[in-house]
Formats: sequence, C-alpha cells, structure tokens
Amino acid sequence: MEPEGLLSPAEEQFEKIRHRVGLFLGPALFLLVYFLPLLTNHPRAHKLAAILALVLVFWMTEAIPLPVTALLGTLLTVLFGIATPKEALAPFADPIIFLFIGSFMLAEAMTIHGLHRRFALAALSLAGNRPWCILVVLGVISATISMWMSNSATTAMMLPLAIGLIRALNEIHTPREGVRDRFSVGLLLMIAYGASIGGIGTPVGTPPNLIGIGLIENLAGIRIDFLQWMTLAIPIVVALFVCLAFILSWFHPHTSSRLPNTQQYISKMREKLGRLSRGEINVMIAFLVAVSLWILPGFFAAILGKSAPLTRLLAERLDEGMVAILAALLLFVLPIKRKGSSMTLTWQEATKIDWGTLLLFGGGLSLGKLMFSSGLADAIGHGLVALTGVDSLWGMTALGILLAILVSETTSNTASANAIIPVMIALAKEADVSPLPPALGACLGASFGFMLPVSTPPNAIVYGSGRVPILAMVRAGIVFDIVGFGLIWGGLRILCPLLGWA
Repeated sequence: MEPEGLLSPAEEQFEKIRHRVGLFLGPALFLLVYFLPLLTNHPRAHKLAAILALVLVFWMTEAIPLPVTALLGTLLTVLFGIATPKEALAPFADPIIFLFIGSFMLAEAMTIHGLHRRFALAALSLAGNRPWCILVVLGVISATISMWMSNSATTAMMLPLAIGLIRALNEIHTPREGVRDRFSVGLLLMIAYGASIGGIGTPVGTPPNLIGIGLIENLAGIRIDFLQWMTLAIPIVVALFVCLAFILSWFHPHTSSRLPNTQQYISKMREKLGRLSRGEINVMIAFLVAVSLWILPGFFAAILGKSAPLTRLLAERLDEGMVAILAALLLFVLPIKRKGSSMTLTWQEATKIDWGTLLLFGGGLSLGKLMFSSGLADAIGHGLVALTGVDSLWGMTALGILLAILVSETTSNTASANAIIPVMIALAKEADVSPLPPALGACLGASFGFMLPVSTPPNAIVYGSGRVPILAMVRAGIVFDIVGFGLIWGGLRILCPLLGWA
C-alpha cells in the first residue's frame, strides 16, 4: 500500500480506522484461539494457530508495518516454545533472500541511470498514432519493465510519461470532453494493470513469485528454476494482457481513428535523454549477465535432460540467488567514467532497496515451515476438505486462485501469498495430489487485486494522480478479476500437465 497523500481524505480516514481495529482485533483473536480447545492433542500446532491468527489480522489490516508483523510472528514462535531461535531464523538466510537482494540492486541501478525510461520511450516511438496502438504499447512497456522491476517502481516511472502523453494528445486533438477523459483513464489503468500482470512473467518480477517458489521448494520439495517459471508464466501473461487490452479498449475507447503528431512529443522526450550513458551501458551489461546465467541451466536441461552431468553441474553452481549477487557485484566494480573511482552503483544507493520485503519473506517462510513441522498444516487441510468438499486437483487449484484474489483485494500481495500458499500445499498433500497447481494458483492469484486503490501500489499510484475515478477502477477491476481467475485456472490446467507438474 502506498503512503498517505495518494488517497482521498475519506480513504485516509478509513485506513486509520482499519489500522486501529487491527491493533485490537489481532490480540483479541490470538487470545480467543489460544484458549479455545481446538488442537489439544497438538500443543505446538495449537499455539501456532493462535500466532497465525494474530499475524494474519495484522497483515490484513496493516496495524503495524508488514515486515514488523513478520518479525513479531517469528519472535512469538520462539517465546511460546514452538521453535528454537535457530529454527525460526534460518529461513531469513534462505538462498532466495539473496535472489531478492541482487535483483533489487539491479532494479535500483536501472532506476538511477534511467535505462528503463530510455527503453519505454524507444518502444513508444513504435506505437504510431492510432489510439488502440498507443494503449497497447503503453501496456506492453509497463508489463515488460515490471518483469524485472517492482510493479510500484514501474508504475511510478510510467505515470509521468503517460500524463505527458495525455497532455500532448489533448493539445493536439480535442474531441468531446467525455471521450477524451475516458481514453485518458484507460491509458492510466493500462500502466497500472499492465505492471501488475507483467510481474508474473519472471521469478524476480514480483515478491509473490519468489515467495511461492521458496515455499514450494521448502514445503513440497519441488524446485522450479528460472526458465521453467517463465515457460509457465509467459503464456499466461500474454493471455491476460490480450484480455486486458480488449477490456480497457471497450470501457475506454477513443472515437478518433488517428491522433496526429503524437510522435513529435515522444521524439522530443527522447532527444532530452541524449546519448546512451556509460552508467546505462554498465547496467545493461549486468542485467544481460544475470538473465543469461538465470536461463542457462534450464536451457541445457531442456536440451540434454535434467540428469545430464553438465545440467546438474550448472544447476548446482549457477543458483539463481548467487547469479543475482554476481550481477549486483558487477555494478560496484564497473566505473561510469574512464578516469575516476565512481562506480555504477554506490553502497549508499544500494541500501535504498526494499529491505522490508526481505524480512516479510523470511518471516513468511519461517511460519510456513513451522505450519508443517507442527502439524497445523495437516489440520487446516482436513478442515478445508470438510468445509468445501473440494478434493480434486483442479478444484483445489480453483480454490487457491479464488482465495488469493479475494485476499489480495484487501491486503498486500506478499501477505496473501505467505498466508495462502502453505495452506494450499497442505490441502493438496491431504488429498494426495500434486501440490504444484494449487500452490501456483495461489501464487499467481496473489498478484491480482484490481478493484480498489488500496489493492495494489500501482492502483494507488494512478488513482493518486486524480485522473482515475474510483468507479472506473472498480468496474474494470471486477471484470478483469473474473477474467483473470478463468485464465489463470485454464493456463495451469493446460501447461502444468505439459510440464509434468500434474
């Protein structure tokens, strides 16, 4: 969620009330669960259930910052004797944590040197002057950048470009006011929604992806490499984007078939950037090194087979986290001047990455592991089977997607992933089916949440521009949530068997 100032006074007041309610409701629910005779035969699971009740309420209401809640949950598991300090804190050093760190530093360097902005303007220069083409290309840019950077940073970068383009369009072409405003709203929604779905495309695109990969490996013993993830996710992203383009074109059309002189504005913006700087070149080098080494093990696995000696060697030596650290280290040694000691990234700049997400992931992974070792996950699995009657693989997958989308509408996508993915893995194990499709469904569903400004940071950013009416966001968001549910389920239903995951 974005800080206050991007929301209206009424929404800010609602957020304050939500935080205060959470501060009282969390401890109250903790005490209620703790003293109820729920799992008397499993004392560790019973205590953990009470802690999870507190953590989930705090995550959903954001009574205290999300990373602090993750640390609180970890602390309570030690204080209540559920885990030793070593067991509780070990997940904070999981290799995927270092994949987060390295990819965040790459994204920070890309932002500092403006490489993503140059890419965006270069792509927009290909859009021509047709309204639908401008809408689609703007979304493609947002989705593509978001595959490698956070969706909030992508939207924050794209917003000034979109607003400048809107102003240029309004100066050049003046249709009826309602038509012009409707098309402008569509452009802004496209960069926000495009950023959210684009993040699904790579493991580093959005935190829920890495959370899902980490939990699946730790709780189900199944490793998903970089190329495997992209093989599954990219077709789903493409299908989602095509439907998004149709939805926004339908709700936010422009009556003119052409918008003349739009390329003049884009050309002026590109001229201001000047020539490619040394810093941009260095970031591009580090980025290409990372992507190449991330994909290399999966490439050889597809050609030689997973059991080939070279494939195994590359998988062992080119761990995604270590590759990310290698690429990040290049930023500290590649100079931006031929003479001098200025490097592409300084440590002061590197410390600005999102450390809170690292703590949130570590805490979520710690709680997820304890859910299995304490027996709580099995108890939840039994309860869900009895409550819903869902016991088939694809029924569970649909349930995981639905729960993740609903929770993500009201809370952080990282909190949603941390809460729901372990439950879906437990449910699948209880039913003796593959845990991958249900866990992946919950993971991908956690990236949804398009109805409200508070659902995702991209929504809040474009809404904070004052140019997107709340009803327009709700209308498009509801439709896209429903369509997205079907596309995610259908994509997993087709692709998981092809990949041998079901």
